[in-house]
This record gives sequence, C-alpha cells and structure tokens, in this order.
Amino acid sequence: MPIKFTTSYLEDSLQVFRQHKTLAERAMGQVTEEQLFVTLDGEMNSIAVIVKHMTGNMRSRWTDFLVSDGEKPDRNRDSEFVEPPATREALMEAWEAGWAYVFRALEPLSDADLGRTVTIRGEPHSVMQAINRQIAHYAQHGGQIILLAKHFAAGRWQSLSIPKKRIAV
Repeated sequence: MPIKFTTSYLEDSLQVFRQHKTLAERAMGQVTEEQLFVTLDGEMNSIAVIVKHMTGNMRSRWTDFLVSDGEKPDRNRDSEFVEPPATREALMEAWEAGWAYVFRALEPLSDADLGRTVTIRGEPHSVMQAINRQIAHYAQHGGQIILLAKHFAAGRWQSLSIPKKRIAV
C-alpha cells in the first residue's frame, strides 16, 4: 500500500488504521474457514478469537469517544476470548462493524481535537495518546493474525509485503 505524504496526524492515523485492517484481511483471506478457528495450543487464541477481542475493544474504545470512558461498563472483556462468531461471514461482519466504530469516531475529528482529554479505564489521555494506544494495540493483534495465517497457509502463503529474495523497487 503506497504511503501518502501528509502533515496531518489524524489523516496519517486513519491511513495507518486502514493499512493494519487491510493487512489482517489479506492474511485472513489466505486461510480456510476452519483455520480461522484453530488454536496452536491451550494458551493461544485463534484468529477468530483475536478478531472478536479486537471488535469488542473497538466498540468500547470508540463509542462516544470524546465524552465517555473508553472502557464501557457493559464490556465483558473475558467473554471476548470464547465463542467467536461461528462462520467466516459472521466473523467478517463483526470485523467490519468494529472498524466502523473506529472510523466513525476519528473521521469527524480535527487537529484541534488532538489535545482534548479522554479517559480509558479512568486514566486521562490526550486524544493523540488514545489514538496511539489503539494503533499499537491493533498492530499487535494484526501481527498475531498474520503470523497465524502465514503458519496455516504455509506453502500457499502470498506475501503481504516484499517477498523474501526479492529486491524492492
């Protein structure tokens, strides 16, 4: 995905979020429906569980972003790690709904909003800090999705960036 030059933190952040979303989607697209639900061991999460957790986090963090705590009282974080949606279609619907929270919250903001204070789990953050926190969180889980997908796709894996032994142009 080409990088567009910008001096707007918000525009850049939206681009980074979209890039992480696209990379995870391209990775998930390379595995079978069954592989979305496989765990490598008892301590690991499946791709589907990671997606469920991310979407729960997105709903909580980005609903009423500027006016309510990012950890909503009705969120049951532990439930995000069990019983993910049962099909690829349902999983991807949840994924899209989660990302819609992100973009609906961020797209209307202006650079003037970056210094405003929001809370996450009762702790104050500037809007910029809150965005950075979520970029890091989604990048971490996106990387987990990519690693699992690459493991499952094995010899069928199509690189999401520059394949090994290729020179970048």
